[in-house]
Amino acid sequence: MNDVDDQLREVLPRMRRFAVSLTRDYSSADDLVQSSLEKALSVWDSKRPDGDLRAWLFSILYRQFLDAHRRSRRYNRMLELFTGGKEDHFEPSVERTIVAQTTLQAFDRLNTEQRALLLWVTVEGLTYNQVAEILDVPVGTVMSRLSRARQALRLLSEGEITTPALRILK
Repeated sequence: MNDVDDQLREVLPRMRRFAVSLTRDYSSADDLVQSSLEKALSVWDSKRPDGDLRAWLFSILYRQFLDAHRRSRRYNRMLELFTGGKEDHFEPSVERTIVAQTTLQAFDRLNTEQRALLLWVTVEGLTYNQVAEILDVPVGTVMSRLSRARQALRLLSEGEITTPALRILK
């Protein structure tokens, strides 16, 4: 059981980070992680011994979130997730700050599934196979959905920044 405890302790911060990204609230995220761990421990015998523990726990957490989301549609701003971390020792340029804020606002407007896919792959570093296991869909579906999520984020980000139209003079 010590090995299981060590594995759970290792994945706990990642689960919390993912939960915060979904709920957009630290206390709600803690509740979600706790309920997910309770669920995981209650169905521990159904876990495949050769399966990836992290992917299995993320799957439970995501499904717990969806269940809770169906009951309640309260969210906080996504910006809290990114500003709650450690402070940088440099002063970013105004342009970089605006681009970052625009991207975060665009990310906030993505649907839950698109945010989850982008976070799993880009932040958590899960493979397409692991995400496919979490969502219980084929790998090709994950790749397609991820591509659409990236495209949606790009389009939403580009829509926020307006560049003045320049006329070419001869």
